Amino acid sequence: HSGLKMQEVRFKAALGALSDPSKTTVILVTRADRGAIAEAARTSVELRELGLNNQRLAINGVFHASDRSDAVACAIEDLGQQAVDGMPASLRKLPQDRVPLRPFDTVGLQALRALLAPGAAPVVLATAAPAEEGGPLPCLAALADDLAAAGHGLIMVMGKGGVGKTTIAAALAIGLVQRGKTVHLSTTDPAAHLAGTLEGDLPGLKVSRIDPKVETQRYIDKIMAAKSPNLDAQEQALLLEDLQSPCTEEVAVFHAFSRIVSEGRSAFVVLDTAPTGHSMLLMDATGAYHRQMTRVFEGHGAARVVTPLMRLQDAAYTKIILVTLPEVTPVSQAAALQDDLRRARIEPFAWVLNKSVLAAGTNDPLLRARLAGERRQIARMSAGLAQRLYTLPWL
Repeated sequence: HSGLKMQEVRFKAALGALSDPSKTTVILVTRADRGAIAEAARTSVELRELGLNNQRLAINGVFHASDRSDAVACAIEDLGQQAVDGMPASLRKLPQDRVPLRPFDTVGLQALRALLAPGAAPVVLATAAPAEEGGPLPCLAALADDLAAAGHGLIMVMGKGGVGKTTIAAALAIGLVQRGKTVHLSTTDPAAHLAGTLEGDLPGLKVSRIDPKVETQRYIDKIMAAKSPNLDAQEQALLLEDLQSPCTEEVAVFHAFSRIVSEGRSAFVVLDTAPTGHSMLLMDATGAYHRQMTRVFEGHGAARVVTPLMRLQDAAYTKIILVTLPEVTPVSQAAALQDDLRRARIEPFAWVLNKSVLAAGTNDPLLRARLAGERRQIARMSAGLAQRLYTLPWL
């Protein structure tokens, strides 16, 4: 009891310090991107509900075209400006800082110092010579063609937060529908931007979201309905109290995930996953369930049991798509995720390089300056990281 009391005191002291504007400033970092801004707005509201009101907004990587005759550069700038112009009021009223897009990756002390340097002049950093430019990489339409050939199955779009998983998942789902396939597009991401990304209905496409609260209540109702007839009022109350523990949500979300995975037997399921950390927790639950079922059915028809993990490990059934950006850190993070998946004997099908300047074909000086770094990352992925590599232009 005394230990719990001490933890409560510490928590209140920490929350008090975080809520005190003289001690704490919360800096919300976003990009000039509609999805990223929506996520920042959601975070801002949640922090305010906890009493953390001293907030600032930093918009990173703001791009301004230097050549108004470059249609691609102007389109990229316009998209960013539209996202900023559509910023929710909860963010607009915050003190705001903007960091311009720089012509280099922000890795290393020299780059970090240059990131906040005044002015927008290009900074030349000592780097290895860029790889020779090869032929163009296949586009997202080619990936949709390759996926459609299977006729059905599960397509899981994975990656770190902010790399564009939702955009890629929605584009692939639409591409499959356009190729005459029936598709269920779903998400496990708490931020869930699918509706805003699609902006309308499409025949042949079903869109859903695994909502933890909804799934938890559905699971509780199911268990209570099954067991209540054999319990008295006190036993029912104890069961309900037990089901309201935090682990119930994890079980409920896993059951919902399992249902969606099984739909791939007769149609296409495109799953927009949560950022890597959340997704790996779901993978852990999938592995735990597999081990439990293997033990339960050992020697009694185990060969006929097909668990969700077995479906994820089946390369003919499940296609894992890793999404990344043409920068050092996102590529390294995708490589680490691939290593985690391989330890679970799940082999990624393909990588998608999102926001590719090379694929966009621009002549803007700043964007062209970033090409050397992008080519190095493409060479790195092509040298063995990605079995298949597709690109989506920065547009």
